[in-house]
Amino acid sequence: MELHILLLFMIFAALVAIEVKDLLSSVIAVGSVGFALCLAFLVLKAPDLAITQLVVEILCLIILIRATISKDLPLVIEGRWVFNTVSTLLFVAVFLFFSYLALKELPGFGSPIMNVVKKYLEEGITKTGAVNLVAAVILDFRAYDTLGEATVLFTAVIGIMAVLRRPGRKKIEEKEDAG
Repeated sequence: MELHILLLFMIFAALVAIEVKDLLSSVIAVGSVGFALCLAFLVLKAPDLAITQLVVEILCLIILIRATISKDLPLVIEGRWVFNTVSTLLFVAVFLFFSYLALKELPGFGSPIMNVVKKYLEEGITKTGAVNLVAAVILDFRAYDTLGEATVLFTAVIGIMAVLRRPGRKKIEEKEDAG
Protein backbone atom coordinates (compact mmCIF):
# COMPACT_ATOMS: atom_id res chain seq x y z
CA MET A 1 0.00 0.00 0.00
CA GLU A 2 2.76 2.45 0.92
CA LEU A 3 4.61 1.62 -2.29
CA HIS A 4 1.55 2.46 -4.39
CA ILE A 5 1.17 5.81 -2.65
CA LEU A 6 4.87 6.54 -3.17
CA LEU A 7 4.61 5.68 -6.86
CA LEU A 8 1.59 7.94 -7.28
CA PHE A 9 3.46 10.73 -5.47
CA MET A 10 6.47 10.25 -7.77
CA ILE A 11 4.27 10.42 -10.86
CA PHE A 12 2.53 13.55 -9.54
CA ALA A 13 5.84 15.25 -8.71
CA ALA A 14 7.26 14.35 -12.12
CA LEU A 15 4.22 15.89 -13.80
CA VAL A 16 4.65 19.00 -11.66
CA ALA A 17 8.31 19.17 -12.71
CA ILE A 18 7.32 19.03 -16.36
CA GLU A 19 4.42 21.49 -16.22
CA VAL A 20 5.68 24.17 -13.82
CA LYS A 21 6.83 27.42 -15.42
CA ASP A 22 9.92 28.32 -13.39
CA LEU A 23 13.09 26.26 -13.31
CA LEU A 24 13.66 26.31 -9.55
CA SER A 25 10.27 24.75 -8.78
CA SER A 26 10.95 22.13 -11.42
CA VAL A 27 14.27 21.23 -9.78
CA ILE A 28 12.58 20.92 -6.38
CA ALA A 29 9.87 18.69 -7.85
CA VAL A 30 12.50 16.44 -9.45
CA GLY A 31 14.26 16.30 -6.08
CA SER A 32 11.05 15.17 -4.43
CA VAL A 33 10.82 12.33 -6.97
CA GLY A 34 14.33 11.24 -5.97
CA PHE A 35 13.56 11.38 -2.27
CA ALA A 36 10.36 9.40 -2.81
CA LEU A 37 12.43 6.81 -4.68
CA CYS A 38 14.70 6.64 -1.63
CA LEU A 39 11.65 5.92 0.53
CA ALA A 40 10.48 3.30 -1.96
CA PHE A 41 13.81 1.52 -1.59
CA LEU A 42 13.31 1.54 2.18
CA VAL A 43 9.81 0.08 1.81
CA LEU A 44 11.24 -2.61 -0.47
CA LYS A 45 13.82 -3.49 2.24
CA ALA A 46 16.85 -2.25 0.28
CA PRO A 47 18.57 0.16 2.70
CA ASP A 48 21.88 0.09 0.80
CA LEU A 49 20.20 1.37 -2.35
CA ALA A 50 18.24 3.91 -0.30
CA ILE A 51 21.44 5.34 1.18
CA THR A 52 23.10 5.53 -2.23
CA GLN A 53 20.02 7.19 -3.72
CA LEU A 54 19.85 9.67 -0.85
CA VAL A 55 23.50 10.70 -1.21
CA VAL A 56 23.26 11.10 -4.97
CA GLU A 57 19.94 12.94 -4.72
CA ILE A 58 21.20 15.43 -2.14
CA LEU A 59 24.34 16.19 -4.13
CA CYS A 60 22.44 16.58 -7.40
CA LEU A 61 19.75 18.72 -5.80
CA ILE A 62 22.29 21.08 -4.23
CA ILE A 63 24.13 21.46 -7.51
CA LEU A 64 20.98 21.97 -9.57
CA ILE A 65 19.61 24.53 -7.13
CA ARG A 66 22.95 26.34 -7.17
CA ALA A 67 22.92 26.34 -10.97
CA THR A 68 19.35 27.63 -11.25
CA ILE A 69 19.09 30.05 -8.32
CA SER A 70 20.95 32.84 -10.10
CA LYS A 71 19.10 32.34 -13.40
CA ASP A 72 15.49 31.84 -12.40
CA LEU A 73 13.85 33.76 -9.57
CA PRO A 74 10.44 34.88 -10.88
CA LEU A 75 8.47 33.84 -7.80
CA VAL A 76 10.72 35.80 -5.46
CA ILE A 77 10.76 38.80 -7.78
CA GLU A 78 6.98 38.76 -8.25
CA GLY A 79 6.44 38.62 -4.49
CA ARG A 80 4.85 35.16 -4.40
CA TRP A 81 7.05 33.99 -1.54
CA VAL A 82 3.96 32.82 0.38
CA PHE A 83 3.26 30.24 -2.32
CA ASN A 84 6.92 29.16 -2.27
CA THR A 85 6.89 28.76 1.50
CA VAL A 86 3.59 26.86 1.60
CA SER A 87 4.58 24.50 -1.23
CA THR A 88 7.96 23.85 0.36
CA LEU A 89 6.38 23.10 3.73
CA LEU A 90 3.86 20.82 2.00
CA PHE A 91 6.63 18.85 0.27
CA VAL A 92 8.56 18.57 3.55
CA ALA A 93 5.44 17.38 5.40
CA VAL A 94 4.67 14.75 2.76
CA PHE A 95 8.30 13.59 2.80
CA LEU A 96 8.34 13.32 6.59
CA PHE A 97 5.03 11.44 6.58
CA PHE A 98 6.29 8.85 4.11
CA SER A 99 9.61 8.65 5.94
CA TYR A 100 7.71 7.82 9.11
CA LEU A 101 5.73 5.12 7.32
CA ALA A 102 8.85 3.61 5.78
CA LEU A 103 10.92 3.70 8.97
CA LYS A 104 8.05 2.21 10.97
CA GLU A 105 8.13 -0.86 8.71
CA LEU A 106 11.82 -1.55 9.27
CA PRO A 107 12.56 -4.42 11.65
CA GLY A 108 14.19 -3.80 15.00
CA PHE A 109 17.95 -3.57 15.16
CA GLY A 110 19.51 -7.03 15.18
CA SER A 111 16.37 -8.94 14.24
CA PRO A 112 16.88 -10.96 11.06
CA ILE A 113 14.47 -10.37 8.22
CA MET A 114 15.90 -12.83 5.71
CA ASN A 115 17.62 -16.22 5.85
CA VAL A 116 20.35 -15.14 3.42
CA VAL A 117 22.48 -13.83 6.27
CA LYS A 118 22.54 -17.26 7.88
CA LYS A 119 23.78 -18.77 4.62
CA TYR A 120 26.50 -16.14 4.32
CA LEU A 121 27.72 -16.82 7.85
CA GLU A 122 27.63 -20.61 7.56
CA GLU A 123 29.03 -21.08 4.06
CA GLY A 124 30.83 -17.82 3.32
CA ILE A 125 34.35 -18.78 4.31
CA THR A 126 34.22 -22.27 2.76
CA LYS A 127 32.71 -21.10 -0.56
CA THR A 128 34.93 -18.06 -1.06
CA GLY A 129 38.10 -18.99 0.77
CA ALA A 130 38.34 -15.43 2.08
CA VAL A 131 39.45 -14.70 5.60
CA ASN A 132 37.39 -11.52 5.83
CA LEU A 133 33.72 -12.46 5.61
CA VAL A 134 32.55 -8.89 4.99
CA ALA A 135 34.83 -8.58 1.96
CA ALA A 136 33.68 -11.99 0.76
CA VAL A 137 30.03 -10.95 0.88
CA ILE A 138 30.68 -7.63 -0.85
CA LEU A 139 33.01 -8.95 -3.55
CA ASP A 140 31.73 -12.48 -4.14
CA PHE A 141 28.09 -12.89 -3.19
CA ARG A 142 26.98 -9.33 -4.00
CA ALA A 143 29.51 -8.27 -6.60
CA TYR A 144 26.97 -7.01 -9.14
CA ASP A 145 25.19 -4.96 -6.49
CA THR A 146 28.49 -3.42 -5.38
CA LEU A 147 29.43 -2.71 -9.00
CA GLY A 148 26.07 -1.02 -9.55
CA GLU A 149 26.44 1.18 -6.48
CA ALA A 150 29.99 2.13 -7.47
CA THR A 151 28.76 2.99 -10.97
CA VAL A 152 25.99 5.21 -9.59
CA LEU A 153 28.41 7.07 -7.32
CA PHE A 154 31.01 7.41 -10.10
CA THR A 155 28.38 8.77 -12.50
CA ALA A 156 27.21 11.26 -9.86
CA VAL A 157 30.77 12.50 -9.28
CA ILE A 158 31.40 12.88 -13.02
CA GLY A 159 28.10 14.77 -13.38
CA ILE A 160 29.01 17.06 -10.51
CA MET A 161 32.41 17.76 -12.01
CA ALA A 162 30.80 18.51 -15.39
CA VAL A 163 28.35 20.98 -13.85
CA LEU A 164 30.87 22.71 -11.61
CA ARG A 165 33.73 22.96 -14.09
CA ARG A 166 34.86 26.36 -15.13
CA PRO A 167 34.81 27.10 -18.83
CA GLY A 168 38.31 27.27 -20.23
CA ARG A 169 39.69 30.55 -21.43
CA LYS A 170 42.16 30.97 -24.21
CA LYS A 171 45.42 32.57 -23.39
CA ILE A 172 46.12 36.00 -24.81
CA GLU A 173 48.67 34.59 -27.28
CA GLU A 174 46.16 32.08 -28.63
CA LYS A 175 43.57 34.85 -29.15
CA GLU A 176 46.04 36.98 -31.07
CA ASP A 177 47.08 34.01 -33.25
CA ALA A 178 43.43 33.20 -34.00
CA GLY A 179 42.53 36.84 -34.76
